Amino acid sequence: MGKKNNTSAYQHKKTPLITDMKRHKWLYLMVLPGVIWMIIFCYLPMGGLVMAFQNYKLRIRGHSGIFSSFIYSEFVGLDNFKEFFTSKTVSFWSLFRNTLSISLLSLALFFPAPIILSLMLNELRCMPFKRISQTLVYIPHFVSLVIVASLTQQLFNSNDGAVYQLMEMFMGDGAPKILTDPKYFNQLIVGQSIWKETGYGTIIFLAALSGVDMQLYEAARVDGAGRWRLMWHITLPAIRGTVVIMLIMKCGSILNTGFEQIYLMKNDLNASRAQVFDTYIYERGIVSGQYSVSAAAGLFKSIVSLILVLSANKIAKLCGESGFY
Repeated sequence: MGKKNNTSAYQHKKTPLITDMKRHKWLYLMVLPGVIWMIIFCYLPMGGLVMAFQNYKLRIRGHSGIFSSFIYSEFVGLDNFKEFFTSKTVSFWSLFRNTLSISLLSLALFFPAPIILSLMLNELRCMPFKRISQTLVYIPHFVSLVIVASLTQQLFNSNDGAVYQLMEMFMGDGAPKILTDPKYFNQLIVGQSIWKETGYGTIIFLAALSGVDMQLYEAARVDGAGRWRLMWHITLPAIRGTVVIMLIMKCGSILNTGFEQIYLMKNDLNASRAQVFDTYIYERGIVSGQYSVSAAAGLFKSIVSLILVLSANKIAKLCGESGFY
């Protein structure tokens, strides 16, 4: 009996990594490019976080270069974080308010948009029309943000913009100047994101919907359920896990408002709302050369994002969902 138990324990023993790599070498080779990319672009740059605690300068004590500067730059502890939080040139609370307002509006309007569009596409019964519709809603994702910003400028320009002139016909002088009025900046950014990324975001949810057992729909129809009840009691519960995972990931990027999009739409008139963490890091680090302060701001963003991901994942598990991990 004891011999059988020992044999069973041996059979269930984990395979050593080297043996597993030899056995599935082609699978590991397929993963290798992604691993190399992640090491080079995600893990190696984390070494640069040390400059958040230094008075980092590219040329110091006769030495120049990135790595030499890491060695010879003076450690200043948390002084860069103090400068970031108490700066008089750009208020931290102004940055935090602007970033959070865009992120919360995006969470309220942009996050549900792919879910709603996926449910609508899933209800289409004419397959040729469904395929054409999916292709059309995917196209804006592949349009450059520079082109999106240019189109927005052309449409909402208060001089000859087509959309602005249309609003002026109905509203007269009260037509909103969306490009220059700070109070419309958040809506403008979120509106661009909805137009550009909603269609592409449906891919994940449509993939989740494809795994729903069709027998559930047939049984519900036999019981007299209509389309709304089918959607509420079968379709939505089927993608609930996917929605929770995407929500956790969205919470982790709540302070990432997108540098390129905001920088392209920023101007002197809406700068009070357009100055967010991403633009601040660029202007302090790249434009002004204050690398240490910008690194401190980036590290603050990363820590907050990590806390939000862990918190959202914990809440999801308390609510009975599987969570992200």
